[in-house]
Amino acid sequence: MWPFGKSTADRVKDALNEQPRLKDLGLQVQERGGTVSVSGMVPNSRYMSLIRVIAEGINGVKTVDLSGVTAQEEAAAPAQPAPDAPQAAVTEIAPTTGNMNASADSTDMDAEIKQVEDRSRVAKAVLSAIRSNGELADDPIDVLQSGSSVILRGVVDNDHEKRLLEQVARGVDGVSGVDISGVRVAQGAKELAKEKDQDSGDTVYTVKPGDSLSAIAQKFYGDPMQYKKIAHYNNISNPDLIHPGDRLRIPG
Repeated sequence: MWPFGKSTADRVKDALNEQPRLKDLGLQVQERGGTVSVSGMVPNSRYMSLIRVIAEGINGVKTVDLSGVTAQEEAAAPAQPAPDAPQAAVTEIAPTTGNMNASADSTDMDAEIKQVEDRSRVAKAVLSAIRSNGELADDPIDVLQSGSSVILRGVVDNDHEKRLLEQVARGVDGVSGVDISGVRVAQGAKELAKEKDQDSGDTVYTVKPGDSLSAIAQKFYGDPMQYKKIAHYNNISNPDLIHPGDRLRIPG
């Protein structure tokens, strides 16, 4: 569960896959230091705007790099003849139905992008309001959009912060509803989610004196038996052998 088991890249990829036009394109997402890089093939250049708008709405994303995304229309474009090469005079009439379909698809895409942009603006405004609140600023919270409603996911330190979180979100212009079912309460959440691995975006925990893997699993998952997951993810063959100062990545 985010924030302990979902990197920024994973959450961007999930958001892209929730869009019907993008979910079957197999786009790849990487993140480093807040820069999200997307790669893959899309039908046309309008998809670039759609990808950017969705990615920018995810908490933790500072910039979006689309240099690895190729538009099919550009990849399939025929090579231009050399300036001195003779050109045959060819008259070609494109089918009327095809042009109409392309135009309709273009209009639908433009309308869809505008709709996603509008929703994303609301989600960004809610995220900004949360970050501006002294009590909530450091809580690991994601804001997703669903129409004019927002979905909050993450962890807060106590019940008071959970109520405050909903109140702040409802106070943002354009928000018609707030879903906080994905927010859980865990004491010390701010501290637990503070450190991130620069390469993977995983949450990192530094082992303290007296820690055990089962105690660490209890902190992050609320279940001490999840220690096996942490051990496997960090290639720890003997779960009883961890040392103060060890840095453990926390998996989903």
